[in-house]
Amino acid sequence: MRLILASASPRRAEILRNAAIPFEVVPATVDETLRTGETPEAHVRRLAIAKARAVADRVAPPAFVLGADTAVLVDTLLLAKPESVEDARRMLHLLRGRTHEVLTGIALLRLPEGELLVEHECTRVTFATMSDAEVDDYIASGEPFDKAGGYAIQGRAGRFIPRIEGCYFNVVGLPLARVYRMLCELGWKV
Repeated sequence: MRLILASASPRRAEILRNAAIPFEVVPATVDETLRTGETPEAHVRRLAIAKARAVADRVAPPAFVLGADTAVLVDTLLLAKPESVEDARRMLHLLRGRTHEVLTGIALLRLPEGELLVEHECTRVTFATMSDAEVDDYIASGEPFDKAGGYAIQGRAGRFIPRIEGCYFNVVGLPLARVYRMLCELGWKV
């Protein structure tokens, strides 16, 4: 049965490809606005479901549709992707010298049955102190702009991250072991 990745994220695709999990990409477009009173966990789970369902309407069964959404939580502030240089700078200033959480919601939909599994993964990430010059140099690299929280642990930002607690792949954008377990639970065969 086919696996459809409901995401345009090159990092999610790379994680699946490197794990030798065959898939097709059908990007989803959904409104990612945080709802009033919504917890961060509920937010990423809701968006993962919305992405999977948006793509399910465009896919011929039988198939599995995988939706995912990642956000960064520092204190009570949820960080998505930076929209500008100033936004990236603000995010990196919030993160430097502190520990934050990376949350990914995962929704796996089996078609045509409509069976849905929804989970989320949380990884704690510690950033070292970064000087203003290091922040500016990192922003100038262009790396922050399509990533939740404005950084890529697998890229240049990795040199500022001395510690993580939890799944590394979650920080990249897709908690691989959890996704694999969910696929197997819904009957996916290697």
